[in-house]
Amino acid sequence: MLKNLLLLSTIALLFTACIGQEKEHNWHSFIYPDKQNTKRSLKSPMVFKSLQECQIESEKQLKILKITEVGTYKCGLNCEFHDGMKLEVCEKMLAAPVK
Repeated sequence: MLKNLLLLSTIALLFTACIGQEKEHNWHSFIYPDKQNTKRSLKSPMVFKSLQECQIESEKQLKILKITEVGTYKCGLNCEFHDGMKLEVCEKMLAAPVK
């Protein structure tokens, strides 16, 4: 009986520890020099901890590249390069707000 109680307590502790962990958010900026051609993009080497940081830096990059009128950007959450598909795969991709 004590063995079962100890086992059950251990399982419950492990289960609640897993639920309490929040996944880290890493945002990546993708700059599109031509908003009409989204097949071509530049991925920023920087990783951002929030969507807002990604958006601010993406806007800065558009200004630096002098493409604010013709270019756009997207911010991707937890992106990783997929070797088989030869592209970045993100949990979520958010486009620049429409102005």
